[in-house]
Amino acid sequence: MELVERITSKQASVGVIGLGYVGLPLVIEFARSGFPVTGFDVDEEKVRMLRDGTSYIRHVDLSSLTGDAATRFVPTTDFSLLETMDCILICVPTPLNRNREPDMRYVEGTTRALARYLRPGQLVVLESTTYPGTTDEMVRTILEAGGLKAGTDFYLAYSPEREDPNNRHYSLRTVPKVVGGYTARCLAVVDALYSCVVERTVPVSSTKVAEASKLLENIYRSVNIALVNELKMLFERMGIDTWEVIEAAKTKPFGFQAFYPGPGLGGHCIPIDPFYLTWKAREYGMATRFIELAGEINTAMPDYVVSRVMVALNERGKALKGARIHIMGLAYKANVDDARESPTYHLMEKLEALGAMVAYHDPYIPVILPSREFSEYAGRRSRLPDADCDAILIVTPHDEYRTMDFAAFGVPVVDTRNIVQGGRPWLYKA
Repeated sequence: MELVERITSKQASVGVIGLGYVGLPLVIEFARSGFPVTGFDVDEEKVRMLRDGTSYIRHVDLSSLTGDAATRFVPTTDFSLLETMDCILICVPTPLNRNREPDMRYVEGTTRALARYLRPGQLVVLESTTYPGTTDEMVRTILEAGGLKAGTDFYLAYSPEREDPNNRHYSLRTVPKVVGGYTARCLAVVDALYSCVVERTVPVSSTKVAEASKLLENIYRSVNIALVNELKMLFERMGIDTWEVIEAAKTKPFGFQAFYPGPGLGGHCIPIDPFYLTWKAREYGMATRFIELAGEINTAMPDYVVSRVMVALNERGKALKGARIHIMGLAYKANVDDARESPTYHLMEKLEALGAMVAYHDPYIPVILPSREFSEYAGRRSRLPDADCDAILIVTPHDEYRTMDFAAFGVPVVDTRNIVQGGRPWLYKA
């Protein structure tokens, strides 16, 4: 196949649509591996910053794009250049709508834009997390509307992203890459492409299997986090330290993997992906009760945290209404500047609805940027707690908080991440 030869010789041009947490690392890895790469995005400010050599994602460092690698990357908002690409990777968001159903506007819109420039011999790969059947059904149908046929005139594949922001142990290159093609020929091409930038590919029999594998990975985590969250609430009533229980249990060298409780799920994967499968399951007349129950438990965790804040204030003769609550951490995980689906937003919303005045601190997010769901918080700025604070709520386990002297603030501290060690009269676990 001519395209495979161009890929193995690294003459094939690669286009990445969507320069966010998934697309930008891909751009860097392909450019470093010797491919000419064009990054496509509708955000003109992002493109301008990339042209200036500036990254807008803290843990994605552009400094590795030096010498020839830097010249191989071209960021642009001109989607007509898609026609000149040999391999096109789609890395756009797949959020949920207000009814907790898949919002496929970004995938559908991007595919329709791509269809205008599709030509014979190209490879199109969807990387966005989605329900099984998206690639074969939605993406293929839109692309084939112009007359070209997948597997014959162009190649179609799915390869789920496996990004874990700021993971010090694994990178895009070292994490095995699942690849699934619409046909055997499609699989051979997509496998050849990713084999050039990752240490190991995992070819599977279809795009549906690849799509389902990504959902299984995140549903596995969602269900186990729900289990430990439920146990946390039970153990609190029983006077048992959940964190000590987990530390004891994980000493078993087989048959157990530690999961940790929290204030609610965050990030773009675990709070969202399970609902893609529950939605698709209805088409087959099935109710995924186990997955839905886990979702109910996890989405209810902010209410539990609020109740613990109320207890902490009540024991000091204060009401939640009118209280000044300072939340420590906006990012959804430690040491990143990523606030997508962060439980902090839900906590802000619930606390303020009950009459509290809420401020936040996050060393990685100095100001809250506009978002699809919580645009009303845009513009708020990070600041440390002051003397007027009535309670502190720790939501994100940033390293900076592990050495902070919370006792010095002289107010109750509600800790959802086991940051503060030892029994303290002012400390409340949540």
